[in-house]
Amino acid sequence: MLDTFVVGVVRAVFGLNGRVKVLTFSGEIDHLEELETVVLRKDGVEKQMVIEETGGAPNSFFMKFKGIDTPEAAKSLTGWELVVSRDAAAYLDDNEFYVEDLRGIEVTLDGARIGQISDVVEGGGGQLIDIALDAGGSRLVPFRNEFFGDVDMEGRKIVLLAGWMLE
Repeated sequence: MLDTFVVGVVRAVFGLNGRVKVLTFSGEIDHLEELETVVLRKDGVEKQMVIEETGGAPNSFFMKFKGIDTPEAAKSLTGWELVVSRDAAAYLDDNEFYVEDLRGIEVTLDGARIGQISDVVEGGGGQLIDIALDAGGSRLVPFRNEFFGDVDMEGRKIVLLAGWMLE
């Protein structure tokens, strides 16, 4: 499991005082409002930034970093990812998972391994599990109780309940 997560990306300048608009990947902002520092990453370069101010709503969340005081300085941060430690990432409810933790989990059907989770993607009606099949190719299956059993995070396995979804 990963120790750090990318939780958002700087999208644009927000105002005249060096604030930046942040796109949050989870849609949650409570955990971001509690941060005092954050790592910004782009093209393999990382820099630790002190947060002076946060605010807004999930679709218009902003941050102000120490030493970034002009729109020009703020613009230089466009495209930088916000990286936080696992304990500073969005809070999880029961039966919620970080996408990074689901990647690589073995998928079984009728007791036999058929592949592994390669990704979780957003579909119009909810999240889809992208299964990289051992036999080749991949299939998208809705991440719903009628298609999957419980996720065994310790054993790194999940059972596909509906084999017909692979046809």
